[in-house]
Amino acid sequence: MQSIDGVSLKRVLDIEGIKKNPDELVIIEACVHKIRTMSGFAFVILRTGRYIVQAIYEEDRCKTSIDQLKVGAYVRVKGHIREDERANLGFELQLEDLEILSMPAADYPLNVGHKKLGCGLEANLDNRSVALRNPYERAIFKVQEGVVSGFREFMESQGFTQVHTPKIVAAGAEGGANIFKLDYFNQDAFLAQSPQFYKQTCVAFFDRVFEIAPVYRAEKHNTSRHLNEYIGLDFEMGYIDSMYDVMGMETAMIKYVMNYLESHCKEYLDLLDAKLPIIKDIPSITFVEALDLIKGKGGKNKYDLEPEDEVLLCEYAKEHWNSEFLFITHFPASKRPFYAMNDKEDSRFALSFDLLFRGLEITTGGQRIHDYQQQVDKMKEMGIDPEELSHYLSIHKYGMPPHGGLGIGLERFVMKLLDLQNVRQASMFPRDVHRLEP
Repeated sequence: MQSIDGVSLKRVLDIEGIKKNPDELVIIEACVHKIRTMSGFAFVILRTGRYIVQAIYEEDRCKTSIDQLKVGAYVRVKGHIREDERANLGFELQLEDLEILSMPAADYPLNVGHKKLGCGLEANLDNRSVALRNPYERAIFKVQEGVVSGFREFMESQGFTQVHTPKIVAAGAEGGANIFKLDYFNQDAFLAQSPQFYKQTCVAFFDRVFEIAPVYRAEKHNTSRHLNEYIGLDFEMGYIDSMYDVMGMETAMIKYVMNYLESHCKEYLDLLDAKLPIIKDIPSITFVEALDLIKGKGGKNKYDLEPEDEVLLCEYAKEHWNSEFLFITHFPASKRPFYAMNDKEDSRFALSFDLLFRGLEITTGGQRIHDYQQQVDKMKEMGIDPEELSHYLSIHKYGMPPHGGLGIGLERFVMKLLDLQNVRQASMFPRDVHRLEP
């Protein structure tokens, strides 16, 4: 019998500890990222999950030859460090011994050792398991991790409870044709377009909830801004006075996330040459005001914003209000979901908003209907049979506080944050109308 105490743990590489103890023998487990053979010695560049370490190989100082070593091999190396300001970590490792843990069966199909891969998007995505070994590509997802961590930390600081809602559902929150249908034990089921119904349900007993989880949309658009599976950052909050409480919470959250990234992800932001937005406050205009601003220049849709409209509006906000974010409120009620509360002053418009960032919509949110009869009446007005959503209506039947919330597309947010050209670059393994692998 063997006893596992969980005390003697395999430790991750501690760079700061290495710097503080330069005389100690250092052991590093890593992947061979690049080999540069010079006259009489060689640079062996090692890649860990976070760092790039420069090692020096000299035949007379290292017990093991590197003649059989290949890029992509996983190794355990031993040596002593020596300060070198030219190295990216401020030191290099003098190799004294080397053990090969694993050798690749084939050469990389991409130039992983270059600063950037230098290939097209399709080649990148077709060889994703290799592409993500490139430090530049990997940095995108360390920043994405920072966004998620900052979001979670802020939500918890404001008394929100994290929830995990079903992704196999009996009805779509948004309805329409962009929903994936499943055969669920001889019943019709769907992949969740949104955690909307469950977020609202949870407000009744948690007051404030958030979720970080996949969202599925059967989008048939093959554009630079659409994915069929993405990560949603959602929250819902009770006891609101208006949708502006939700907008204020999002503004504070984004400020917090930017500060979090500056503190925790600076090395990755620098590598990606990313410039974080400076946020003091976020201007807000109504949908009608937005159409007036771009009259004669944008799209022809009188009921929603087209992609070119979002670009023009963000350009206007940057020029006139020095803001890279812009809230658009009071969209036509007929084009917003059935759970969106109508404006009491003008029922043609819903208490619903979008947040635009650098020319792209990244958020949709608003105030929800909390009154049972009001929700039933709006369903009927929109041609929805209340009986088909009886479980959803039960939360209204048994009482709900005034509430609202929003959903943010993580990949879209990161795409614009890092000035990427395609949302697939911000998805580790993207799913679109043509891509189901890898």
